Amino acid sequence: MTQQSAAAAPMSKEMQDCVQACMACHSICEETMSSCLRMGQAPAQIMGALMDCADVTRMCADMMMRRSPLATEMCAMCARACDLCAEACTAMPDDAQMTRCAEACRRCAESCRAMAGATM
Repeated sequence: MTQQSAAAAPMSKEMQDCVQACMACHSICEETMSSCLRMGQAPAQIMGALMDCADVTRMCADMMMRRSPLATEMCAMCARACDLCAEACTAMPDDAQMTRCAEACRRCAESCRAMAGATM
């Protein structure tokens, strides 16, 4: 299948689900950063992980939607960024927003790992 015909083909259910997981993760990472800034908390390491994850998840979703030939590799990187962010968020276990963010990151990482092993 050529790149042009791949771009014209409808997205698989798995890819649609992964795009949605990436966008949900992007949103909650942005919300969590905003929450941390308003409350004046969160170490720089956590903020860095949130920024990386927010950027990578959005880029990953964009690349899947446009059927980039690099999307598979991006999904693998996205899964790694989500794993690191989830781990960073667990450093503040009493913060409900951080807990929600970690859960979204884990869901996204799982979906991206599955896509990284798939042929797009």
